Amino acid sequence: MPATQPVSSRRSAFRSLLAAAGATAAGLFGGKAHAAPGGATVTIPDAAQQAEAPKQAPLFSAVKVHTGGLVFVAGKGYHEEGDIKLHTAKVLDALESELKKAGSSMEKVLKVNVYLHDLQDYAAMNEVFRGRFGANPPVRTTIAAYGGIPGKSLVEMDCIAAL
Repeated sequence: MPATQPVSSRRSAFRSLLAAAGATAAGLFGGKAHAAPGGATVTIPDAAQQAEAPKQAPLFSAVKVHTGGLVFVAGKGYHEEGDIKLHTAKVLDALESELKKAGSSMEKVLKVNVYLHDLQDYAAMNEVFRGRFGANPPVRTTIAAYGGIPGKSLVEMDCIAAL
């Protein structure tokens, strides 16, 4: 029979776990993160998040720059009228803009996730996507999102890039 841990010791371990989770959540969702040795991140809020800041805490960060040399860009969509080619171009433009603000570029993108409203748009999306990341394109995952993309967007993309 295994030895049992005293209740106070389990509670202490549980409190430590909760404190660590709370600190992590605060870092992920609490606006600016402070750079620190060993892999901290810096948040670059977008204009919409800054406008919402006084009203409520942001739901997520638009961009995170990791001190280890990585840039994480949250999903971008285009929520206006248009076909998949227009939506893809606008989404790629938005990714490029965020990357430039963070000090990176499309040529430094390592990974892209593509979420399509309809898998039938795959070929047309690829026509616009091809060549936007330079001669050495990133790895990519493409899925059709069950239930569609939030808002009116036909495609959403996020990415990870090097600085």
